[in-house]
Amino acid sequence: MRDMMGLMKQAQAMQQKMAELQGELDNVLVEGQSGGGLVKATMSAKGAMKAVSIDPSLFKPEEREMVEDLIVAAIEDARRKGEEAASEKMKALTAGLPLPPGMKLPF
Repeated sequence: MRDMMGLMKQAQAMQQKMAELQGELDNVLVEGQSGGGLVKATMSAKGAMKAVSIDPSLFKPEEREMVEDLIVAAIEDARRKGEEAASEKMKALTAGLPLPPGMKLPF
């Protein structure tokens, strides 16, 4: 029974830390790039788009499709980096907890 109380306290502490982490992820900004840095997308680690930057040299009418593809690639790069940042923070938070293999948090 004593172990169960300790486990419950750990779970409560982790829940509080997870709530704090979710708030922190809003403030973690990641930048994705494509086209050798000609197109950049900035997002929060939670996936909220914050900014897009396009090098002026790309503004040629005949290159519209390429620019659109580069924007999509930059956004995808930023999203992936945000997921990685969130994953690293989650690993640090759950380090040392006796979680079953493959169990992901939050539930």
